[in-house]
Amino acid sequence: MRIAPLLASEHPRWLELWLAYQDFYGIALDATTTAGTWKKIMMGRVHGLAAHDPADRIVGIVHYLFHEDTWSTQAACYLQDLYVEPAARAAGCGRRLIESVGEAAKMAGANPPYWLTHETNLVARRLYDRIAKNNGFIQYSYPG
Repeated sequence: MRIAPLLASEHPRWLELWLAYQDFYGIALDATTTAGTWKKIMMGRVHGLAAHDPADRIVGIVHYLFHEDTWSTQAACYLQDLYVEPAARAAGCGRRLIESVGEAAKMAGANPPYWLTHETNLVARRLYDRIAKNNGFIQYSYPG
């Protein structure tokens, strides 16, 4: 498996996986938001990596960003989106994507990545519980 930054030429496959990710979570972002996400990735405001299988087909994506942190002098690294197509799950793809974000955070002098997942995402949580620590925080979203 090869992990590499997303390239502009990979937009069609990224879009397939991005839409599948949204389907997985039962959401549908509007086209403007999706186009804005791709633009942020291409501008480097959000970082995007792709996991390529041995045939060089993209089978997974991850998005992450760095931000200021009030609990540290180092930047924080937020792993915002991670999606691996079902056929490539349980083959180490998700782990490799997370490890690659961890390496990017280390190279940037940032803290190790943190992320959120839905409590019902049991398959992903089995991986996360093996490679990361659940700090016990619960997310709230103000409706305002």
